[in-house]
Amino acid sequence: MRKTLFEPISGPLTVQYAPTEETELRENPPRFTWMGGSWEDERYALQLSTDELFQGEETVTFGPLPYNFYTPDRVLAPGTYYWRYALWDGDGPASDWSRTRRFRVAPGLPETPLPSRADRYAGSSEAHPRLWLDAAGVEALRARVRTDADGCGWTAFYERSVLPWAEREQIAEPARYPDNKRVASLWRRMYMDCQETLYAIRHLAVAGVVLQDEALLAKAKAWLLHAASWDPDGTTSRDYNDEAAFRVAGALAWGYDWLHGELTDDERRLVRASLLRRTEQVAFHVIDRSKIHHVPYDSHAVRSLSSVLTPCCIALLHEEEQAKEWLDYAIDYFACLYSPWGGADGGWAEGPMYWTTGMAFVTEAMGLLKAYVGIDLYRRPFFRKTGDFPLYCFSPDTTRASFGDQSTLGDLPSLKTGALMRLFAGQTGNPAYRWYYDQVRARESPEEADTKFYNYGWWDFRFDELVYRHEIPDDAPGSLDGVEPLRWFRDVGWVAMHHRMDDPAEHVVLLAKSSPYGSISHSHGDQNGFLLHAYGEPLAIDSGYYVAFGSTMHLNWRRQTRSKNAPLIDGRGQYAGRDKSLNLEASGRVEDARFRDGVGYARMDATAAYRVEIPYAKRVARELYFVGGSYVVVVDLVDLEQPGRVTWQLHALREPEPNRQTFRVDGEKAELAGKFVYCSSGELRLTAFTGFEDVEPSEIEGLAPHARLLAETKRALSHRIVTLLVPAKKGEPKLVSTFLDDQDHGVHLYFTEHGVTKRIEVPKAY
Repeated sequence: MRKTLFEPISGPLTVQYAPTEETELRENPPRFTWMGGSWEDERYALQLSTDELFQGEETVTFGPLPYNFYTPDRVLAPGTYYWRYALWDGDGPASDWSRTRRFRVAPGLPETPLPSRADRYAGSSEAHPRLWLDAAGVEALRARVRTDADGCGWTAFYERSVLPWAEREQIAEPARYPDNKRVASLWRRMYMDCQETLYAIRHLAVAGVVLQDEALLAKAKAWLLHAASWDPDGTTSRDYNDEAAFRVAGALAWGYDWLHGELTDDERRLVRASLLRRTEQVAFHVIDRSKIHHVPYDSHAVRSLSSVLTPCCIALLHEEEQAKEWLDYAIDYFACLYSPWGGADGGWAEGPMYWTTGMAFVTEAMGLLKAYVGIDLYRRPFFRKTGDFPLYCFSPDTTRASFGDQSTLGDLPSLKTGALMRLFAGQTGNPAYRWYYDQVRARESPEEADTKFYNYGWWDFRFDELVYRHEIPDDAPGSLDGVEPLRWFRDVGWVAMHHRMDDPAEHVVLLAKSSPYGSISHSHGDQNGFLLHAYGEPLAIDSGYYVAFGSTMHLNWRRQTRSKNAPLIDGRGQYAGRDKSLNLEASGRVEDARFRDGVGYARMDATAAYRVEIPYAKRVARELYFVGGSYVVVVDLVDLEQPGRVTWQLHALREPEPNRQTFRVDGEKAELAGKFVYCSSGELRLTAFTGFEDVEPSEIEGLAPHARLLAETKRALSHRIVTLLVPAKKGEPKLVSTFLDDQDHGVHLYFTEHGVTKRIEVPKAY
C-alpha cells in the first residue's frame, strides 16, 4: 500500500526546508532538513542528483533515514544539485517523492562530512574506560603525573577536587519540594547536591584509576553505588528536576565507565540499570516528546544531548542496544541542526551566559566523541567562529553590556567563559580568543570563581584544566591583531561596535540587537535595543536582576520592553509572554551594519516585534551611528496607522538628571550626557524614575534599584526622534555641537567634535 507523504509548510518554530536556492551554503556537504511527512514516526529516503529528473549515475539515494534531517558522509563536487525525499518502507521509497529543491555548492567550502551510522563505531573499543581516556590514555596521563604533576594540572586537581570527597559524607537523595511545588532556592540546592555527587564520583574514580589507589577507588565505588540506589523516577528524575537529573546521569556514566573493573557483575547490573533508565527518560523527552528535530527551540533539551546522551550512551555502547540509537541521534544533531541558537557567524541568540553554558557542555561532548570515535566537530564553521560572539558581545572588561537572561548579571565575564575561549583558541588558532582568556584569568582564580553558584554548581575548574592541558599542551600567545571595530552577527541580529577594546580605561562599546529570534527562550522583548559601556562603567543598561527564571522580576520586568533602551508606543512594548509562537513572531531584523570612515552604523527594524501588541504599528525602525569611537547618535522612526505617543527610554544604574531637552547620568568612572536634538512632534516631556514595576518586593530585597529616563512625544501618526549620547570619563566632559537644516524634504543634522563634522539626514514625518 502506497503511503501518503505530507509536505507541511514550515513555520517560525519548526525546522526549515534546506538547502534551497536561497541558502548560502557554508560547509560541504550541505545539511538537509525537512518537515515531518507523516502522522507517525517514519523513516525517509533522500535522493540527491545533478540531474533535475534524478536519472543517471549521478543520482544517489540515502536511506533508510530515521529522522527528518541528514548529513551525508561524502563531500560534493562544486556545482548545482537537486534533492527530494520520500517515506521509506521495507527496501526503499514507499510514497510519492516530495517537490524538488535546488541548491548550489560553491568551491572552497570547509569539508565536514559525517561518517554514516553504519560505519561510525567500527573501530570503537568495548573496553572501559572510554570517557575522555582509554587504557592507553590512562597510562599516558599516569606517566605525566609521575614526571610533571604540577605542569599537567594534576596537583591542583588532586588536592582540591579529589581529596575533599574522600573525607565527605555521602549526600542524601534530595527530598521532595513542599507539596511538590517548585521553590527556586530548593531547586538550586537540589541540583547543587547532585553536582557535588558528580564531582565525588568522577574525580575519585579518575584519581583512583590513574594513581592505582585502592582507597580512592573504594571511596568512589561507595559514592557510585549510593547514587545508583536513588529512585530514577523520584526527585532526581527528568520530569521532577531536569537539572538534577542531568547531573545524576552524568555521575553514573563516569562512575560506571571508570570503575567498571572494580564492580562485581551484580553491581554493574545495578548501576547500568539506573543509568539506562535515566538516559531513557532524557532520550524520550528529547526525541519523542520535545521533538527538537521538528521544533529545535528547547534550551534544556538541546543541552541534554551534550550533558546526558553523549556521555551516558558512550558508557553504555556495546552493552545496551538503545544506547547506539540515542548516541546516533545526538551525533546527527550536532553535525546537522546544532546550534538552533545561531549559525555560521557564531552568534548565540540566548545571550553570552547561555552561550557559556551551551559551549561548556557541547565542547565536553565533542571532546568525548573525538576521543572515542574520531568525529571532529570543531571543523564545522559555527565552532570555528563562535568565539567571536563573547569577544565582541561580552568583552572581558564589561558589565551589564549584553542582552538576555544572565545569571552573572552585574559581574564581569566569568572564568568559565574565559576558559572556553582558551579552548577555542587551541582548536582554531585564533589569538584573540587566547587574549580574552588572559584578561579574565588575570583577575580571577578558580578558587575565587568557585564562590559563585553559577560556577560551582556547573563545572569544576581543576578537572577542566587537567583535561585541557592533557589535550592541548602548548598554548600560543594571545593578541588582538585583526580584531575589527564592528561585528555584525547576522545569524542572531546582534551588532557590536568597539573603540579601544585593548584598553579598559579607554574602551567604549555600543551593542545593538534586532533579532529574528524575538523574545523566545532566554531572549527578551528588546528588538532595536542598545547598550552602552564606556571607560570602565555601564551607562545605558538593561534594567533589573536575574533573580530566577519565571520570577516576577523575570516575567514582569526583565523580559519586557519597559526595562530596555527601546521605545514604548502608547505605553506598550513588544510581546515577551509565554507563547513561543508569538515570541518568534515578535522579531526584529538588522537591515544593514557597517564601519566606514571611522563611523560604525546599524539600521534595524522591529515592526513585527511591536505589532503583536500594537497592531496599528506600521514601522518601528532605529538607526545607530557610533562616531569616531566618541559619541552616539540614535535615530528613531515610528509610523502608526492611528495617532499615538512614543516614549523614548534610557535605563541606568543611577537616576538620570533631566533638564528641558537634555539629561545626564553620573557614574563612578564615567558619565553620560544626552540631548534630544530633534523631535518631529515638538519638545519631549522628560521624567526620571527609580525602581521596578510589578515585581514582588521579596525578590529584590537588598538589591540596589535601577533608574530610567522617559521622554514622551505628543500624539502623532509619525515620529522622528534624534538623540545624541556623549559618554565621557568622570570629570572630563566632552562637547559635541549640533545644528539643524530642514529646508527640503529631509532634516539634515550636523554634529561637530574637535573640528570634525558628521551630517545625518532624517526623512521628515508627514
